[in-house]
Amino acid sequence: MSRDSAPPADAEPGAGAPDAPMNAAAELPGPMAVLPHRPPFLYLDRVLVCEGMHCVAERTFHADEPFFAGHFPGYPVVPGVILIEALAQALGYLALRHKPGHLVLLTGVEGCRLRNPVRPGETVRLDVTIEKHKLNLVVARAEATRPGPDGRPVRVLEATLKGMVAPPPG
Repeated sequence: MSRDSAPPADAEPGAGAPDAPMNAAAELPGPMAVLPHRPPFLYLDRVLVCEGMHCVAERTFHADEPFFAGHFPGYPVVPGVILIEALAQALGYLALRHKPGHLVLLTGVEGCRLRNPVRPGETVRLDVTIEKHKLNLVVARAEATRPGPDGRPVRVLEATLKGMVAPPPG
């Protein structure tokens, strides 16, 4: 789908046909092309799906991530707040595909449940669906999973994320 067929920059998230793909997976821009985040605080490696009100991204947490040194020595796990941030960035990617040039600010996390740890070398799938939007506010259902020992997805975290789509600074 061409850029010309995307909703106008001032359209509400989800404006237009809600199930219409924003782009075919092969044409999706990388996270750094859409998000203002940069390493070391960019927690999306790739976006697999960005259609309508749904986004699926992935992040592989490598053993050299700085937080592993202190969380926890001898048994490193990804901090839950980092997983929430990764999901918030997936929400930001989705919202910014509808409103390029804006910022998405996380305003709330509700019903967060941490189910299983994420260890160095594991790839987390980040699944975000916007359930409500009004004016510049969005509410999304978010879930992080990773492959279990049998290859089936294991739920890592689930939460409801709230965000505000803000105009660009300046």
